[in-house]
Amino acid sequence: MVSPLDRDGPPSGLPMARLALPATDDRTRLAVVADPHLSTRESGTSKLFERTETHVANAVADIAERDVDATLCVGDITKDGEPWNFDRFDELIGDLDAPFYSIPGNHDVPKEGYDHENLPMGAFAERYTPDGEGFPFHAEVGGLDVFGLNTAGTADRLYDSHAGRVPPAHLDWLDERLPEADAPVVLAHHNLPAMSEQVHEHRDLAEPDMFIPPEMDDPEPFVETLVRHEAPLLLTGHLHMPSAVREGPVRELMMPTTCSFPQGYCLVDVGPEGTEVRFVPVADFEGTVAGHRERATDSVTARGLTAMAATRLAQFPLVEE
Repeated sequence: MVSPLDRDGPPSGLPMARLALPATDDRTRLAVVADPHLSTRESGTSKLFERTETHVANAVADIAERDVDATLCVGDITKDGEPWNFDRFDELIGDLDAPFYSIPGNHDVPKEGYDHENLPMGAFAERYTPDGEGFPFHAEVGGLDVFGLNTAGTADRLYDSHAGRVPPAHLDWLDERLPEADAPVVLAHHNLPAMSEQVHEHRDLAEPDMFIPPEMDDPEPFVETLVRHEAPLLLTGHLHMPSAVREGPVRELMMPTTCSFPQGYCLVDVGPEGTEVRFVPVADFEGTVAGHRERATDSVTARGLTAMAATRLAQFPLVEE
């Protein structure tokens, strides 16, 4: 059973970033969801598993009223890649009229130690990539070219790690296609080094005992590829907070999670004047307070990431170009 969101605050969301690029002649609107971690059989932890269905349902209901050109997910649809959780997610997004595309997160792909069979990556690609083409994928959405990468792995790659990596074949593919795109948006679950450095900085300043979440292995070739082609926008997830960094001409925006504090998704509006990104909550006041409480008391690491998320919310907009 899911319940509708009793919304408080600005109905159009809070301004997270205003960017000069990408810009398009044709106005294009994306809804971007990150890290739903949908779970139908578990409860507890800072991911609020027992509330994940409600959060996704609230996001879908809100997105359905926004006249979006596509809804994107930057990974971790499910708790740990369980087929039944993917099935429930598909039921919830059934009310979306616009296309839905997703890349996998580290919790969507097979990992050692799981006591269940994961949804095969071929089935993931068939459900969530354009025409089931697999990864990497390219989707034309309004005036944008959306490029989706699998940094999370497969049954044969990164199965023993939650770290990320962009395979060389993905880099070659980007090298061929980015020059042909006037307004590219790249999707990757894992973060660039500059984003990871924010976590290291927070640990050094405030939480010396916090664990550093898995990072991207060998990120330099990926960064060099994006910089070489001046890709203006990379959308990521993974760390469950809104944040922004810059690597040369490349702007990375990390999308907030729907599952844990601060429980929301983002609207990305692109037009001739540039790009505006707004944060839209998917929990009411009571739910947001509960999300903050559970995440801040779950572990030292969760407490540190919660403090980072709260700080960034207080600094909105994070970018004003």
